[in-house]
This record gives sequence, structure tokens and C-alpha cells, in this order.
Amino acid sequence: MLRFLYTVAMYLATPVIVWRLTWRGFRYRGYFRRWRERFGRFPDPGLHDCIWVHAVSVGEVNAALPLIEALRRRYAPRAMVVTTVTPTGSERVRKLFGDEVFHVYLPYDLPRAVKRFLDRIRPGLAVVVETEIWPNLYHHCGRRRIPLAIVNARLSERSLRSYRPIRPLVEQALRHVALVAAQSHADARRYRALGAPAARVQVSGNLKYDMPLPQGARQRADDLQAQWGPTRPVWMAASTHEGEDLAVFEAHLKVLARMPDALLLIAARHPERFRSIEHAARNLGFAVATHTAADANAETQCLVIDAMGVMMRYFAACNLAFVAGSLVPVGGHNVLEPAALSKPVVVGPYTFNFEEITRTMIDAGAARRVTSAEELGATVLELLRDPAELARMGAAARMVCARERGAARRTMVLLGRIFARARYAQSDTVSEKSRRSLPRT
Repeated sequence: MLRFLYTVAMYLATPVIVWRLTWRGFRYRGYFRRWRERFGRFPDPGLHDCIWVHAVSVGEVNAALPLIEALRRRYAPRAMVVTTVTPTGSERVRKLFGDEVFHVYLPYDLPRAVKRFLDRIRPGLAVVVETEIWPNLYHHCGRRRIPLAIVNARLSERSLRSYRPIRPLVEQALRHVALVAAQSHADARRYRALGAPAARVQVSGNLKYDMPLPQGARQRADDLQAQWGPTRPVWMAASTHEGEDLAVFEAHLKVLARMPDALLLIAARHPERFRSIEHAARNLGFAVATHTAADANAETQCLVIDAMGVMMRYFAACNLAFVAGSLVPVGGHNVLEPAALSKPVVVGPYTFNFEEITRTMIDAGAARRVTSAEELGATVLELLRDPAELARMGAAARMVCARERGAARRTMVLLGRIFARARYAQSDTVSEKSRRSLPRT
């Protein structure tokens, strides 16, 4: 009955969801493409017993990269399917893997759409990255005896509270999950509190520590620094949301007042905001350049990074990174991308999506937290004027990343166990059916 009511609500909400996609499509054209896939309608790729990984968007795709590569090596020649929800996630999958994996959008959590989707990809193992819990999808995976795992699983206290009104429905969905590989003991505890069977919840660590550095990132960074001016102080505001851009620009004005040659790199979280950030920077009087036009030169004061998939080269080229989504109650973004490149990190007060990682970085002296937008400029200026402190924080960041690696290997061990159990159970079922079909004597 719970799932029935949820399904009715999903059908009633579908027109609103489609309207929202249309609205976003006017700002970012990628949302207008491949709508049929969102209802489970796409040509049958002829797959069977494939390995399926779902990663909702760019951040989850990047986090899943080491695991996807490990799964491809371990279970070759089985086909690999990677699903996303956002067009930016889709673009990232295409860029990383090309035609080496089959990519399609995950359908809406409607029974018929889910059935069509599973009928076409026919997975032998389903792996969901981080926090995606879809009752109908999980139910039908359970009915088809598809081993389902949530890996790199994270669940903040805020998310746990938001699930409480529908906890019985979520608990019912989690019964179909064979494994929850949590990022931390705190995440594991919250998943158990949400209703995941305790015996199926394990702690594997955070896959983001295992993310490989893009080839040539440091060389491209050297080229960028030579183009900008090799001694210029450079800071980056990464993955900004609405409500943060003005704070970043005001912080940069404070920096320029004391360091006139400083350069700000700014990248919005969502592509549809690239143009508005560029216009805002120009209206404030900055000398502005963009990544897609001509990049920065010695005269540029603000470089707008208006492309996806290029962040790491700019992280490598900056002196410190402010990881946004943390000055507004979004919950923050991944601090490990700059940290892996030995860059000091600054965050705001709202980091509940990445609390464990952020706390680890702060405790190690690799990151600083500012409590307000007003504090951002003073902190950035203080750090840019202290090269020794930047070097110390960068070294601490690198040490944290090296120390915490290994989650992909631990997750693969856990996935191997549930996959083997599922294979054994299926073969046992086939044997029993064969025995029953033998003629009696």
C-alpha cells in the first residue's frame, strides 16, 4: 500500500517534473534531448547479465570512476552500463568512456518505465552511487533477484531527518539492497537508523580519495600560469550556486585592494549559470575572460570557467580553492579534487553533504572554514600573502589523500561477495528446477 500511494504521487507529479525539465532546457539545451529515455524507452542494446552503475551527475561519475574501471577489469567481457540523471553527468560519461560503456538516462521511478528499463539492460549486478533511493526501482530489482548495492553511501543528519516522514517506505525499499558500502561509520549508523538491515551495512571508505588525477593536468597548469604570469596570486571559487557569486566577487575586490595583480577563477555548479556570472563580473568592472573564448592573460582579473570537465587543470593552476555550495545551505561540494593536487581549501559553514571529509581536512590543517561571506575575502587575502602557510596546507592536503586511499579495493571485495552469492543462488535455483523436471521412476 505504501508503494502504491508513492506511485500514485509520482504519476501526479510527472507533469510538474516534465515542466521543470522544460524550464531548465531553456537555460541549458541538454535537458531537451533524449526525453524518451526518462520513461525507459530506448532501442534494446541486446545486453544480458551486464554490470550496471548509476551515478546521478558529474560529481558521482567522477567519484565512481575508479570503481567503474575496477569493475570493467574484474568482470570483462561483461558489458558495462552507466546511467545518469543530468545532461552534465551524461557528457562526463561520454568524455571518460566514449563507446566503451553503454550510457542511458535513468528513468523516472514509475513502474512501467522501470520495467522497460530493466527489460532492456538486463543487469546481473546493480551498483548505485551515494544516496539514490528509488522505491519502485529497488522493488523491481528485488523481484528479479538482481543483486543491488549502494556504494560510497553517504547520508547526512539533515537527509536522515528529511526521510523520517516516509521512513516505512524507504525501509521497505532498503530491504531489496544486498549491500550498503558506507563512506564512514557515521553514514553506516544513519543507514541502519533509516532501516537498512544491519548485517548488510559495511564501511568501505570514500571512493573520492581514489579518484585518479587527469593525465597532463600539471603540465596544462604550468602552461596556464606562464600565460597569466607565473608569479601572480591566483585563487579559485569552484561550483558556486546562486547567492554565492556576489560574495565571491566582493571577496576578490578585497584581495585586489591589497594585491592588484591577483586573479580569480570562478566556475558555476550548473552550466545554465555560466553566462549570468560572466555578465555580473563585467558589470562589477572586472577585466573578464572566459575559458571558451580566449582564456586569461596578464591583464585579466576574473576568468569565468564556462565549460564542463576542465576544473582539474584550473585547480592545479591556482594557489588555493574556495569550494562553494558552502556559503549557502546547499551542503558543500567535493574538497578532495583540489586537495589531491596539494591545494589548500577554504569552505563556508554549510558542508553537511561532505562533513566527514571536510572535518578530516580541517583537523589535518589542510582546510579552513569561514563562517560568513564577509570573512571569505579576509581569509583568502591572508593565505595568498603567506606562501609558507599555503605550502604547509597543500602538503597536509596531499598527505590526507594518500592516507585515506583504498576504498575502491575494499568496495570491490564487498561487491564480489554479493555477486558470487547471487550467482550461487541462481545456479541452485536452476538445479532445483532441473531436478523437478526429471521424469519420476
